[in-house]
Amino acid sequence: MPVPGKEASGDRDRQALPKVPVPPLKQTLDTYLKCVKHLVKEEQFKKTKAIVEKFGAPGGVGELLQKKLLERRDKTNNWVHDYWLEDMYLNNRLALPVNSSPVMVFPQQNFRDHKDALRFAARLIIGVLDYKALIDARALPVDFARGQLAGTPLCMEQYHRLFTCYRYPGLKTDTLKVQMGAASSAPEHIIVACKNQFFVLDVVANSKRLNEMEVCSQVEKIMKMAENAEERLPPFGLLTSDGRTEWAQARDVLTKDQTNRDSLAAMESCLCVVCLDEPSGLQPRDAARALLMLHGGGREKNGANRWYDKSMQFVVGMDGVCGVVCEHSPFEGIALVQCSEYVMKHITGSPSKVAAASSIRELLPPRRLLWKCNPQIHGLLIFFSSLLLLLLLLLYFCDHVCLLTRCHGRLVSTYESASIRRFRGGRVDNIRSATPEALAFVKSMTDERATFTDSERMKGLRDAINAQTDYTIAAITGMAIDNHLLGLLRIASELNMEKPDIFCDETYLASNQFILSTSQVPTTVEMFCCYGPVVPNGYGACYNPQSDHIFFCVSSFWENTGTSSAVFVKALNEGLLEIRDLCNTSNADSSQAGSRPQRSGK
Repeated sequence: MPVPGKEASGDRDRQALPKVPVPPLKQTLDTYLKCVKHLVKEEQFKKTKAIVEKFGAPGGVGELLQKKLLERRDKTNNWVHDYWLEDMYLNNRLALPVNSSPVMVFPQQNFRDHKDALRFAARLIIGVLDYKALIDARALPVDFARGQLAGTPLCMEQYHRLFTCYRYPGLKTDTLKVQMGAASSAPEHIIVACKNQFFVLDVVANSKRLNEMEVCSQVEKIMKMAENAEERLPPFGLLTSDGRTEWAQARDVLTKDQTNRDSLAAMESCLCVVCLDEPSGLQPRDAARALLMLHGGGREKNGANRWYDKSMQFVVGMDGVCGVVCEHSPFEGIALVQCSEYVMKHITGSPSKVAAASSIRELLPPRRLLWKCNPQIHGLLIFFSSLLLLLLLLLYFCDHVCLLTRCHGRLVSTYESASIRRFRGGRVDNIRSATPEALAFVKSMTDERATFTDSERMKGLRDAINAQTDYTIAAITGMAIDNHLLGLLRIASELNMEKPDIFCDETYLASNQFILSTSQVPTTVEMFCCYGPVVPNGYGACYNPQSDHIFFCVSSFWENTGTSSAVFVKALNEGLLEIRDLCNTSNADSSQAGSRPQRSGK
């Protein structure tokens, strides 16, 4: 499994970047206490503080684990990557749709007919192939940091995993495999899903890549083949939609037959999946399109027209609902955004390639993937179909244009993704944005019993912004606490030590239940990203800041009566408008003060 912590050197760009640092132990423990103090009851915090002090005492367990972690940093390119990947993704046993896989929703398309949709799909495929060619040639321009500490070059490794990764289900943990260094002359193919059937579309013939019209012709053949009811096979894509252990067990049953092994090999080695979806029958509102991307609308719509293990699934709906479903373990949102924007600009930015019929080569037709189904597999398909239906019934989505405290009267542990791509093979750490300063500001805005002047509220806002900025800088420079604490925990496990008390403490366990999971995913093309909550009683809140508005996608589960996307969105709207009014009032007061003569004060 080639990952940044284990790959041989040779990536010149990566080697030029520094390694992820290991923060000082005392700094992390002090910050941890500050992050949790206002989130737990006073008696619980006293217990936690004593446990943390014992852990960090001179000559204690913490110092031993820190020493071993520093040794690991010296020996690897990225000390945290494997730990983080396993903890965040591969060890997670939940189903990928909704729980793990984010999606990018493209603008609603207005297809005149299915041929128009297939031309769109062909152009999309050519755009994907062009982007992959840039990646393979290492011709993508290097990303540079924006926002805080702007201008720093960033690690580009994630882009090289967009089309080369496959996530294999396992009984206890999954495996992420990366196909690297394949011979350039090797045949390349994508998988096209249509009517819950899967087809191999070779994109290279006689060492020459297919052009747009050739791809369109092949895709049209696939649609005709899929319409043949007599050859239609059971919806095997459903197997990838359930929990990872259940899918691993089902895969073991599948691989007992050579036909199934061959089909799995074709799925697992493809560049990407292109899903040609049937019309959903739903109104194409933002929320409906987001749900259709996240889970396909269930077995009765397009939920089986997917293969969730593959890192990139491009969806082209005959009703114009289009986007990308992303298996998240190989890369972060920025790689998904950059690829998606490149493809959309390719589709809309250049005239369609119309070629004479004589210029289209005689190509071998696409081939249908065959599957052998026995009663056991048939039963699994029925079972998995019902579980996917349950999942889509539970998810509640709102899309509109943080203030969980305002909704529920309390602050909770919050996850805000922060890129650490300034370092070799860097992925992310967590900005713990539920700061004491944020709590104080929200209280000043919502506590009707207290009286705060606008200037006091404005100071509270600035304090909250500064606290968020300081933690963001700590996170993007490798000085946040979550990766560090995870590393110490994993070192203890590798040393076969009894789990230290700090990691068994109620406060630590609660601090890692992220009821609010947020991420900023800005785009320059009209599209938006969304994902589900990471815990049953939580919210997923992805936001996309634009020049004159902010697009929020808020999700929660219906089954949990303690959460409501509608209530959250209402509070979010109200809070943002109140902050706007506060800032406008403050600016107006400042302008008036600046126009009046100032007393000397003497």
